[in-house]
Amino acid sequence: MKKVAVLTSGGDSPGMNAAIRAVVRKCIYHNVDVYGVMYGYQGLIEGHIEKLEIGSVGDIIHRGGTKLHSARCEDFKTEEGQRKGINELKERGIEGLIVIGGDGSFRGAEKLSEKGFPCIGVPATIDNDIAGTDYTIGFDTALNTIIDAVDKIRDTATSHERTYVIEVMGRDAGDLALWAGLAAGAESILIPEKEDDFQDVVTRLHRGRERGKKHSIIILAEGVASGIEYGKRIEEATNLEVRVTVLGHIQRGGSPTAFDRVLASRLGAEAVNILLAGESGIMVGIRNNRIVADDLSQVLSTKHIIEEKMFDLSKELSI
Repeated sequence: MKKVAVLTSGGDSPGMNAAIRAVVRKCIYHNVDVYGVMYGYQGLIEGHIEKLEIGSVGDIIHRGGTKLHSARCEDFKTEEGQRKGINELKERGIEGLIVIGGDGSFRGAEKLSEKGFPCIGVPATIDNDIAGTDYTIGFDTALNTIIDAVDKIRDTATSHERTYVIEVMGRDAGDLALWAGLAAGAESILIPEKEDDFQDVVTRLHRGRERGKKHSIIILAEGVASGIEYGKRIEEATNLEVRVTVLGHIQRGGSPTAFDRVLASRLGAEAVNILLAGESGIMVGIRNNRIVADDLSQVLSTKHIIEEKMFDLSKELSI
């Protein structure tokens, strides 16, 4: 290959820029021209494609978000949209595409691969909900953002002797809530993968009060319930003073952690290696600290599962 393109799609996550940087510099190292597709698949359809140089990715490894920007694109889910995207690439002599994103982004890459255009996926989403990899780019940074917020909230919860419900991202996956809850010592963790046992939450709160505990932290994944509504239920059931914090999009921003920068660099570089080796329809990931490669079709047909023992441990430690 002489020309390769890279795009970011779906929700942004810290470390995407580090992955872009790795792709660009790895390509240039191998004397391959590299192009950036702006605004994800929408930009691909509309032809927003520009050549990138070494300087194009200078001073971005520590920045959150994505230099290439991102956008949702319903048109790319159609046959016409996919063919138009391929034509835009071929008109510029581009022979392969690296897609940095999550589940929806990979479905687009899978469709391009099925149509004969080489694509490699790099998992980047704060939800950590992609099968085939232990971690996705951005998860560690978002996790640390949540923990930092919870630590601060606990200070005021202690001062005012209140119960706090903290809503975190995770519509269909509970990794952020589970990891943050365990790391921050939350009394209860509520995730989509486990049925909400409201009475167990209430019992834990009462039990804590009986032994003299004056404050409590409950971590709630957004896919379980609205934090505001859940806080009202707890207040009605316990007569305790409850406050709710919805962390929202603050979880997606910020400078990526060292872990995410290194992970992004390793995965981005390996994606180039695999693409230049002539493979397609592959996702690069990490398992047991080793870079691995799996078929996109296999990844997309496999459900990500939480670590059951971690969930059990969180209950054992929050007695």
